[in-house]
Amino acid sequence: MIPEDRLHQITSRFEYLEAQMAEGSGDIAAIGKEYSDLRPVVEQIAEWKQVRADIADAEAMLSDPEMRELAQDELPALKSRLPEVERALQLALLPRDKADARPAMLEIRPGTGGEEAALFAGDLLRMYQRYSEARGWRFEIIEEQSTELGGIKEVVANITGDNVFARLKFESGVHRVQRVPETESGGRIHTSAATVAVLPEAEDVDIQINANDLRIDTMRSSGAGGQHVNTTDSAVRITHIPSGIVVTSSEKSQHRNREIAMQVLRTRLFDMERQKVDAERSADRKSQVGTGDRSERIRTYNFPQGRLTDHRIGLTLYKLDAVMAGDLDEIIDALTTDAQATLLAEMT
Repeated sequence: MIPEDRLHQITSRFEYLEAQMAEGSGDIAAIGKEYSDLRPVVEQIAEWKQVRADIADAEAMLSDPEMRELAQDELPALKSRLPEVERALQLALLPRDKADARPAMLEIRPGTGGEEAALFAGDLLRMYQRYSEARGWRFEIIEEQSTELGGIKEVVANITGDNVFARLKFESGVHRVQRVPETESGGRIHTSAATVAVLPEAEDVDIQINANDLRIDTMRSSGAGGQHVNTTDSAVRITHIPSGIVVTSSEKSQHRNREIAMQVLRTRLFDMERQKVDAERSADRKSQVGTGDRSERIRTYNFPQGRLTDHRIGLTLYKLDAVMAGDLDEIIDALTTDAQATLLAEMT
């Protein structure tokens, strides 16, 4: 059922915002943002109403001998189109995650598997870099620790662009790989894992941090040796005492390092608050996809068979090379569709 009283409220609000923009009164930026958010919903409402009106007109024409044949030709197409338009409207009415349009912090760490897990973490980093490039996003590594063989001990990246968090939020979890490691001389297939966390970037207004809750340490950044060795104490480590969260940044500028570390800290604290709210909201149910349980094994990358399996939705693809090259849209679209179906089921 489409809640027509809610449709009226949305349309009335849209018309009010339109009038406010025409007058140039109020907070134009905030009004413009709400207006642009409501516009596609209002357009979907108008299309749904138009199809229903066309069906009513065609049915009325059935009683007119001169128009009956035309109505009989039009009605099947109109009635078959109505369910499609209704579903599109239902999706447009789904509650939006306010963080969807935000940039995101991507964190990748190796799990079980030693050096092979670190190498796989590096492969995941490149996969997300390529996906970001394909979508025109800006991908900036702000903290990276590498192993001697080129693997990743830990990496934190900032990704900015359109709907970054909406596209990547289902990537959080444990990613498992099955392959013959470069370090394996016997040709045996090993299983290892890496953990991915995608956090919506926090804004200053989201989290208020008390300066008395912070311990800030400076230290010498490690470098590549020779002329690259940092001879000043520019690296910054910030400890948030109440939560125990520790963040570091080791760029060349100490001022820049403080900015980066504080942004990462705000984002992690904001994510903690979101996780707490989500846990309270979903205490009586468990969504199949959710927003990414960090301890949940979500996906397996089987290199010998060229197979990728997302365990949350039972999706299997035999295009692993393309996926590792950044072709993630088919997976992300399927996860998004499943999450929307779950929300629709809950609403009905």
